[in-house]
Amino acid sequence: MSDLSSARATGANHGITACPVSLLASLQQSDSFFPGGTMAFSWGLEGLMRDALVTDAATLFAFVESQALSRWASLDQGLVCAAWRAGDSFDAWREVDALAEATALPPALRNGSRRLGRTLADVHARLGSETASRIREAIVDGRTRGHLAAVQGAIWRSLHITENEARAISAHMTCTGAVSSAVRLGIVGHLDAQRVLALLRAPLAQVLAQPAPPLDDLHATTFAADIAALRSQTHDARLFAN
Repeated sequence: MSDLSSARATGANHGITACPVSLLASLQQSDSFFPGGTMAFSWGLEGLMRDALVTDAATLFAFVESQALSRWASLDQGLVCAAWRAGDSFDAWREVDALAEATALPPALRNGSRRLGRTLADVHARLGSETASRIREAIVDGRTRGHLAAVQGAIWRSLHITENEARAISAHMTCTGAVSSAVRLGIVGHLDAQRVLALLRAPLAQVLAQPAPPLDDLHATTFAADIAALRSQTHDARLFAN
């Protein structure tokens, strides 16, 4: 029996629904300590704060809820799952990455997704991942853009993380990235940030209980954040890249 099969059997015997190996890998990937580069991006939050549209816990909740339910749920999770399902087919994965490029309209968000995808591929390549090395090589050669959601799906599958676990990691990172940015911008403190995450747990669980959207139905309606990200490029003094 392989190590992974043995771990699955052990988990089943102890009533654990997920394989302990994949669960631990999921926790590692979603930990803010992991050097994935997400801390450099606010996804429009800094611009919304500058425009006095996000100023406290209530308006922060509205922003994070929008990012989670009107962008991640309807767009990013579909890309992550499609990339995960591509498996060993690099051509199929590259089609998902091309779709990620086509659906990232604001340049600041598009460039941010590319940078984070390349960073994630580079980190995992240095950790010995063949999948990540192949993706990094394709990015360097200009054969693909390497958007974050597409890279996540491929690399997480290679770590034996299940598709549903990958969706949960992606959702969690979307929300924690947003509230972390808010704390560093001084919009809220750590306790209010945790309250925002707690309030989003139930609606995200409802999303995760349903299938991810198919590729021909992906969309995002986070217009205020997109406009704020566009406007942020005109400001020389800013904390985040977008």
